[in-house]
Amino acid sequence: MRVIGGEFRSRALQSPPGMETRPTPDRLREALFNILSPRIADAVFVDAYGGCGSVGIEAISRGARQAVFIERSRANVALIQDNLRSLRAEHRARVIHGSVNTYLGSIVADIYFLDPPYERVSEYETAMRLLEKREGALIIAQHASREKLADEYGSLRRTRIVKQGDNSLSFFAAAGV
Repeated sequence: MRVIGGEFRSRALQSPPGMETRPTPDRLREALFNILSPRIADAVFVDAYGGCGSVGIEAISRGARQAVFIERSRANVALIQDNLRSLRAEHRARVIHGSVNTYLGSIVADIYFLDPPYERVSEYETAMRLLEKREGALIIAQHASREKLADEYGSLRRTRIVKQGDNSLSFFAAAGV
């Protein structure tokens, strides 16, 4: 696992052993940040379901002002903190140990990245409901290509979908934004 571009380009990141955490593949992360390039500078970026932190760290590397990580696994929280420390980027991040359902609704950001474990598909709907009043924010959900997310969640409307192999990225924004 490595940082794809920006300030920390090519720097290695630790990732957890085993199959419980599914890091976002390099090619998909690169596609995501190519799309986000006009919006990422000085943004506050939320990496919900942080895992090893690769997506939020990529956001910092590409110019986000701050990344907020939400992760319920104590081991993964420590891993995110270690990865941030290795890059000397702790001051540009906030790491929250806890449930996305508990903390997501209280965080104001420009971009929200949602990537719950595939077996917790119901969490997409819960997270979208927590974010549906975020005018001006962009919400991105990474999901299995076989998993069909709704086109609308309250005031949120899907504006784009990018498919890459087994993974898809669905982009949502409040209607009229």
